[in-house]
Amino acid sequence: MYHYIIKEKLKDIFESLNRGDYEALLKNVSPQITHSFSGSHPIGGTRHTIESMRRWFKRLYIITPQIHFTIKKLIVSGFPWNTTAAIEWEDKATPANGEQYINKGVHVIKMKWGKAVYIHGYFDTQLFNDLCKRLAATGLKEASETPITD
Repeated sequence: MYHYIIKEKLKDIFESLNRGDYEALLKNVSPQITHSFSGSHPIGGTRHTIESMRRWFKRLYIITPQIHFTIKKLIVSGFPWNTTAAIEWEDKATPANGEQYINKGVHVIKMKWGKAVYIHGYFDTQLFNDLCKRLAATGLKEASETPITD
């Protein structure tokens, strides 16, 4: 039953992200968070505070407005004090340059008592980096920023 509840909670959070509501996710993050995306592009790096995650999400939604995630697979294991979830997804967005952007990836999330303490996103960083280069060439400042880290 516990795994079912966590799966439903994660599905709800991804639906909130699809509406642009990243605060729903941030409410479910521990103050002792590690949030990482591989790569040295504008959404790469590692953050350790909810405020830096908030800045990260603002940038994500500027670069990929109206991003929409489709969950392909969701696996949850462990106990309430040590839960791991793996979420395979596909995202789609139409950035300012009008091109359709599609990427695929996986989030690995570790939770303690229902709060995320570790989130790592794995996706095609080259694809995202190429998008950022094209958007930076059109003048989108956020597409050429350094990663938000703390």
